[in-house]
Amino acid sequence: MRNTKACLFDLDGVIVDTAVYHFQAWRRLANELGFDFTEHQNEQLKGISRMESLELILGWGNVTLSEEEKVAWATRKNAWYLDLVKQMTPDEVLKGVPEFLTSLRANNIKIALGSASKNSKLILERINMLDYFDAIIDGNNITKGKPDPQVFLMGAEATNCKPEECVVFEDAVAGVQAGKAGGMKVIGVGSADILNEADFVIAGFEEMTIDRLF
Repeated sequence: MRNTKACLFDLDGVIVDTAVYHFQAWRRLANELGFDFTEHQNEQLKGISRMESLELILGWGNVTLSEEEKVAWATRKNAWYLDLVKQMTPDEVLKGVPEFLTSLRANNIKIALGSASKNSKLILERINMLDYFDAIIDGNNITKGKPDPQVFLMGAEATNCKPEECVVFEDAVAGVQAGKAGGMKVIGVGSADILNEADFVIAGFEEMTIDRLF
């Protein structure tokens, strides 16, 4: 039987759904650059970094910018996003998440965040979830984005666990691939058709129990 000692969670789409705020901010950026940006395109940005997202969006809009301009636009987008995030409340935590994290604590299983977001602590503070986490590895710590396993390997190290003792929860294909590349069990959160590389997939945390970690 697998000896699970830590659970590593992506943030967006797993703990809370901030995709709508990213979409609004990216769409505003696209509009100011003279083109539109769709929700379907926004789905393709799941799990990748801010600058990688910007490159994709500029490609869709056939817009060429200098490196300095890219940084300036990415910074502007993040400011718009943060204005929206600051209005978040604990009501936006996805169903079943607090209960599952509480059960992990009761069973002495470590909890870490593994997210590309550079705003993870602010978001966790806004939704009153910061105290649940033993370690936070996010876009401020990593040098390689998913599907590279760096973020989850750092999470394992931060919780003093081996990769094979960790279970990853992810809603993005790149995140599932990162967890598997790190030698971890991966539970997808969302659609089984999309997350078919995961060990198994749950629609939401109401379906999740401690026993399913092992």
